[in-house]
Amino acid sequence: QVQLVESGGGLVQAGDSLRLSCAASGFTFRFNGMGWFRQAPGKEREFVATISWTGSSTAYADSVKGRFTISRDNAKNTVYLQMNSLKPEDTALYYCARGRAVGVGDNVSQYDYWGQGTQVTVSS
Repeated sequence: QVQLVESGGGLVQAGDSLRLSCAASGFTFRFNGMGWFRQAPGKEREFVATISWTGSSTAYADSVKGRFTISRDNAKNTVYLQMNSLKPEDTALYYCARGRAVGVGDNVSQYDYWGQGTQVTVSS
């Protein structure tokens, strides 16, 4: 069955960096776009970043553009989210998701499987 397992979250200070990883299994990873979303307490899940099946196309939320970088290693069935210059407002549970198609997507409805999430907490 499809499994997505996130790791790499933690408690950091503002300005620090973290790299999240999402290990995928149970499907042919290289044939799906992938995405990262986040959800803070009391807020809706929001789009963070997305990457196409080959990695040639990416897209980011305006709030993270220039600070976060999404990448993938199809040989390792893993998608990454490098997060630099972290801010307290980046604090959230971060989810990895499998796209329904090969391309990029910024809407929750464009994803069909989700991981359990990894917590990122940024202190000021």
